[in-house]
Amino acid sequence: MRINGFGCCVLVTLTMSAGGACASSGDAWQEFATEVQSRCETAARTSVEFPRAVVDPFGSEHYGMAIVTGKPKGANGFVSYFCVYDKQTKSVELGSEIETGRMRLLPEE
Repeated sequence: MRINGFGCCVLVTLTMSAGGACASSGDAWQEFATEVQSRCETAARTSVEFPRAVVDPFGSEHYGMAIVTGKPKGANGFVSYFCVYDKQTKSVELGSEIETGRMRLLPEE
């Protein structure tokens, strides 16, 4: 396949732009994951001592997602909550409490 001078310039420009986009999108995804983690842990603090969120690094098209785990306030053991972060409104909702033992998942102590 032959590429003329103009086509070559377009190809080089697109390749260089894609490299920059990958770098900035990596930073953007990290910022997104940090935001989801922060918002989900904050939401869980009303029910959980020292909540820790494990974040899906990308989420779905419309939502960020995490699992938040911690010690329930005033009780023993560990519980987890599914946390959903609306990418558009930036609101957070927690699902109902799940005993962590049922998920066979315990946080590091």
